[in-house]
Amino acid sequence: MTRQILRSGFTLMIIGVSLGGQADETSTSDVSLEHIEVRAQKSVQPLQSVPLAVTALDSDWIDRTVALDIFDTTAYVPGFAAMQNQSATNSSFSIRGIGTTAQNYGFESSVGLYVNGVYRRRQNALINDFIDIARIEILKGPQATLFGKNTPAGAVTLESRRPVHGERDGFVALTTGSDDLLRLSGAASHTLIDDALSVRAAGFTAQRDGYIDEQQSGVTLNNRDRSGATLQLYYTPTSDVSVRVIADYAELDERCCGALTWQDNRQARDIEGKLGTDALLMQPPFNATLYTRDDFYDYRTSLSQAPRSTLKDKGLSVQLDYTFSPLWSLRSITAHRSLDAYDRIDSDFSDARLLEATNDAQQHAFSQELQFHYQTDSHRGIVGAFYYSQNLDLTFDTTTQSQFPAFFRASASELVPLPEAINTLSGLSNGIIAPAAPATPADTAFKHTALQQQESLALFGQNDWSVTPALTLSTGLRYTREDKSLTARFTEQGPGISGLTVDRGAWPNPLAASQGLIQIAGALGSGQPPPSDALRDIAPFQRAGWGYYFLGSAAVLPRPDLDESMRDEQLTGSLKLAYQTNPDTLLYASLATGYKAGGINTDRIAPQFDPVFDAEKARTLELGIKRDWPSNALRTNIALYRTWVDDFQATTFTGSGFNLQNAGSIDVKGAELELTWLPWQHTEVQLAAARVLAQFSSFERGTCRIDYQWHTGLPDPGQSVSGLPYCSRSGDRVGFEPETTLSVTATRHFALGRFPGAVSLDYQYSGDVMLDDTNDPLKHAPSYSLVNLRLHLSLPEWNTYVTLWGRNIFDEDYVARSAFSVPVQTGKIMAYPGRPVSYGIDIHSRF
Repeated sequence: MTRQILRSGFTLMIIGVSLGGQADETSTSDVSLEHIEVRAQKSVQPLQSVPLAVTALDSDWIDRTVALDIFDTTAYVPGFAAMQNQSATNSSFSIRGIGTTAQNYGFESSVGLYVNGVYRRRQNALINDFIDIARIEILKGPQATLFGKNTPAGAVTLESRRPVHGERDGFVALTTGSDDLLRLSGAASHTLIDDALSVRAAGFTAQRDGYIDEQQSGVTLNNRDRSGATLQLYYTPTSDVSVRVIADYAELDERCCGALTWQDNRQARDIEGKLGTDALLMQPPFNATLYTRDDFYDYRTSLSQAPRSTLKDKGLSVQLDYTFSPLWSLRSITAHRSLDAYDRIDSDFSDARLLEATNDAQQHAFSQELQFHYQTDSHRGIVGAFYYSQNLDLTFDTTTQSQFPAFFRASASELVPLPEAINTLSGLSNGIIAPAAPATPADTAFKHTALQQQESLALFGQNDWSVTPALTLSTGLRYTREDKSLTARFTEQGPGISGLTVDRGAWPNPLAASQGLIQIAGALGSGQPPPSDALRDIAPFQRAGWGYYFLGSAAVLPRPDLDESMRDEQLTGSLKLAYQTNPDTLLYASLATGYKAGGINTDRIAPQFDPVFDAEKARTLELGIKRDWPSNALRTNIALYRTWVDDFQATTFTGSGFNLQNAGSIDVKGAELELTWLPWQHTEVQLAAARVLAQFSSFERGTCRIDYQWHTGLPDPGQSVSGLPYCSRSGDRVGFEPETTLSVTATRHFALGRFPGAVSLDYQYSGDVMLDDTNDPLKHAPSYSLVNLRLHLSLPEWNTYVTLWGRNIFDEDYVARSAFSVPVQTGKIMAYPGRPVSYGIDIHSRF
């Protein structure tokens, strides 16, 4: 019924426009393509002259599409994806199939993020919505020469509107819609000293209910509750000097992200009578409310506590531009940023009271960049230096809840006779033999703190040489040095527990304990003292918390403290050849390298694994053509590329938890097309398409298909030796990325009397996707298509425009690219559903 109403409503909207609007059908000679300028190479250049695959989105595009944040851009940019999972403070970008999905704070992104020229290490810092943004540029392929800081896949840059002396420039906007969406935003500039000093302030607040109902608390998940403000000062004491100071602050307090049951485990799919933890949790004393795949698109879940994330992000930057002469200029960007993030989740993802986890992190970063620009008629160059330092203070706790002891007793029933036998001997010896201790006491907190310090220094340069008026050779080189150190402390605290032993030789051994019990029973029966070796064998079971050693999860295992450091040095660069065959055609070829810094794992991992991992390195060969047909009002930009990634940093399941490691290599082949066509006046068609074939060419120590094996009994085809916790993923698809994406937007301009307007229709296709890197058949999502619709109407007399918008107007069901196995519940898989239909109205007034 909802879909029928939506179809009818939007059909009436189009019919109304068609009947009331007036638009002349004139030839393409009456229309022209937009001239777009970008700063992808840190200087202003026409988009069609840059030998680089870059997508540029300006403020008009943001306003027309009512794009609220970076997640609303992904379908319009070929080869780019922005995802949010685990929590509201965990965002990740990917470009051309390469990205980063881990929450681990020791992990850096494969896609660099820069806001107003300042590097942001964590992509979750981008919470300011698209308020007062002048331009967004997505640069594809390694950008390690001019940007350098962790850009083996590409970079995303955002630039705010700056104050303009003497101009009155401001706006107020109201956006409201489904799920009680309400966003208020505004900005204004004011000149304090004519032609010398101006100030600009911008701010917003946004609230929206979520679309997943949490049944126990009554709250909705995936909601929006955030606000922020930016203050700029722009000073130009002379025509050769300008200073731009930007202070910003933003915060959020949200409940994200709702994960729903993609595969339950109450009964194995292909093995009759094999029951999983769901069958247990449905029974007393748990009486949990559990769901199946059939419930996935009902958007309901039940948790013992709803997730919560808070984030505060603030910073101050100073940009100085100084023109020495017609040939030389200097740019300096100095910045300090801090980010405080807190997450709390129900990590068993049910309303049974088993496990919860909290993550509390504070980051403080300082950066300084110097750029010297040189330009003549035949040569353009830039040389510079970049310094970055960061302190990370992290506290992560995993805590067992009140029903966890009962869960352990039921799920590890084969161990129950052992403590019962110890208790029997304790009674027979009148307490000389100590009784068994509680296996998994409730309210046991597995805490770890991590203090990471990082310094990065880089020297870089790029030169564009005009070999002929039509042929340009670009060369770039960057030297980077990274120094990191990590101090981590691990503790366990709970009833009767002040710590668990890290000595693997002293871990509880059921076989040895059983033999020891036999010896002790024999000694007691003969009136002899129990053998000391036998007492030592049962001693681990007489210390509280012995059951945690059998859970198969590194999150609840003891490990020694860490004091690690590393140094990494890399030389990266680029070589580009651009040939302007005529004013409307650019052919280019490029070879670029990039890398993402190595690091030190900040998670609690099994002690036998190395916490230090090496840098991830990428090489990309790209061929492209940028072509305008002015007489046909047609623009096509095509890029073909091949990328090789070595020492890919992967999050790998090791059998007892997840570990960051250098997995091997990835091979990516792809093609991208961006097209703009004005077939006649008042009509515009835009197309963005990508084909990305990404696979692991070498990945020998990958994650095994644990859930598939549990449900089918079939071995993982990548497991060469039975019993090993690793499986080869060589030849498998890289997870989280569809091979084919397509977006087509058709816009028709019209006039309703003296009110100009436009109607836009989007069609967006996303191919099937593996929901993680195991290529587990149970973690596969089919392709889907979405349709968006917008009606835009201008009111010139009031300098106002109104946009009616609808996203996913046919309410298509789909998965948001990611799924995961539930901790200590083998065979159970959760996934993140995509957003259902949403709609609203945006009112934007300028002054």
